[in-house]
Amino acid sequence: MPAPQRTVSLAGRRYPVALPKLRDSRLHVASVTISLHVLGQVGLHFQISVPQILAAILTCAVIDAVLTFRSSRTIAWPASAMLTGSGVALILRVPSTPIGDHWTFHHWWLFSAVAAFSLATKYLVRYRGQPLFNPSNVGLVVTFILLGSSRVEPLDFWWAPLNVWMVAAYALILGGGALITHRLRLLAGAAAFWAVLAAGTGLVAATGHCMTARWAFAPVCGLDYWRAIVTSPEVLIFTFFMITDPRTVPRGRVGHVVFCSMVGAACVLLMAPQNTEYWTKVALLGGLTVLCLLRPLLERALPAAGSEDDTWERYVRQPAFVGAGLVLVVGAMVASGLPAGPAPLLDAENALGRVPHQVDPATLPTITVEQGVLDWNHSISGDGATAVVLALVEDLELENQALLRRDGALLEAVDHGDRLVELQGRLADAETSGQTVIHRYDIDDVRVTLIVPFGRQDGLSLGLVSTGTETVETHNADGEVTATESAPFATTFAVRRATGDRWMIVGTPGV
Repeated sequence: MPAPQRTVSLAGRRYPVALPKLRDSRLHVASVTISLHVLGQVGLHFQISVPQILAAILTCAVIDAVLTFRSSRTIAWPASAMLTGSGVALILRVPSTPIGDHWTFHHWWLFSAVAAFSLATKYLVRYRGQPLFNPSNVGLVVTFILLGSSRVEPLDFWWAPLNVWMVAAYALILGGGALITHRLRLLAGAAAFWAVLAAGTGLVAATGHCMTARWAFAPVCGLDYWRAIVTSPEVLIFTFFMITDPRTVPRGRVGHVVFCSMVGAACVLLMAPQNTEYWTKVALLGGLTVLCLLRPLLERALPAAGSEDDTWERYVRQPAFVGAGLVLVVGAMVASGLPAGPAPLLDAENALGRVPHQVDPATLPTITVEQGVLDWNHSISGDGATAVVLALVEDLELENQALLRRDGALLEAVDHGDRLVELQGRLADAETSGQTVIHRYDIDDVRVTLIVPFGRQDGLSLGLVSTGTETVETHNADGEVTATESAPFATTFAVRRATGDRWMIVGTPGV
């Protein structure tokens, strides 16, 4: 006899209650994602708060529970919907969220809105009675494209140095992911995706392709680019828990592997032209969105699950299989020839060679380095820190020379980002008024800190917190000094190797 159905009495009526079973794979996935949320809060310093996470999860839970009750008069535990909300909260970030504030409600409504939109696609965009898209995947892709990097950003490819927290995260993702996908008979597809992604990314990396990343002081290029992608914990989450959604991928033995392989190829093709971490991550997520959109066409060419053709021995002789293999190979070859970025803005050595800029290291200020900097890059100490401060002093003097000489190319050799825009504005003012204002710095002390950028993922920067004396000089059109004013200063100069090996000034946070 069937087990008695659970019921609950509401307003004099009894309603059936549907709860997930312990063997339900959705509970296993939830245990992994919730554990990652906990690790992110406790040890990995994820820039997301508990209220933001709960806003996404609870929004999906409430909406799904209400819709289920209206359609079936059943009180059902919204396991799938909560996974959608949890997936959104795991990937989505708002750059302006205060760092270290675990309980801030900052922009909680945005997490709620993205989660609600993601869940809506599950009910509104369907194919053969099932969702066409992975809900959290398509919701995130649309959000990142529409709002851009100034308002939102995906979780970083690289979360932290390889410490005990990262080891725990890897063990959780790899162990939990492998067990769950093996139980669902989806592990082969996950492995096929990762293999195609690794091979295609390797071809792209071989061209010298680069991307800027907020966790790197310099553009990530070549082998470092390949390693950052294929070993990224975010990519592993995507591999085990997003492309293997049983309801939005072909379930046949052959179909699922072919589908996941083509997702890998699509990701490589979309990622190859990107030169920032932001758009590289959006391209990765977009590869699955594109293949889900094409799934109705693919399933016509792929064997149905459980059919006689759903075996590798029979299917390897089918034209569709050969065609899919050719798509993967040709796609990877095309991707390997796509533009590598980012390219230097100019021939910096020639520009710098036009102006004397050598500084005597013996005249440098006292330098201290915070432990957080050493945790990220142990080479920024001793001679390494001296080299960074030496580059700052040189860059500041070269800025002055560029303004006095009306040399915009020289500015581009030493400045980048917000600082370049600021100095270009000062150069334009000087050309218009005939008066040039320059700032000379006599620096006494420098404290080297770590700056994580907000709003744009254009690279991790060092903050050189500098104190000393600042002299402001005004020069007339003939180059003569017409006014001088000196005063103490305390300024943080953000520096980064934005386009190559040279440390460039990229901004002055707080000024």
